[in-house]
Amino acid sequence: MVRAIEVKPRAGYRIWLRYSDGVSGEIDLSDLVGRGVFRAWNERGSFDKVYVAPHGSIAWSPDIEICPDALYVDLTGKTIDGLEAAARPVATDA
Repeated sequence: MVRAIEVKPRAGYRIWLRYSDGVSGEIDLSDLVGRGVFRAWNERGSFDKVYVAPHGSIAWSPDIEICPDALYVDLTGKTIDGLEAAARPVATDA
C-alpha cells in the first residue's frame, strides 16, 4: 500500500507531498479555502501546520484532514480502482 510520508506547505494554499513509492508533487487546495472546516485556513499561519497524521491522512488538526489516496490520484492520474488492484495480494501456488 502506498503511504504519504512527507508533506510541506507551499504558497497559495498548495502542498508538496511525497509518497512511499517515490511519487511526489504539488497539489493546489485553494478551492477548499473558506469552505466548511477549511475556514480555519483563513487564520494566518494555520495552513502551514500541515502534517502526515499517524494513521496516514494529510492533516492540519484532528478535525481537518484530507484522504491521502485522493491526493495520490490527483498527482498520478491513476484511478482508485487501480490503486485497490495494486494493493491486493497476488495469489501464488505453493
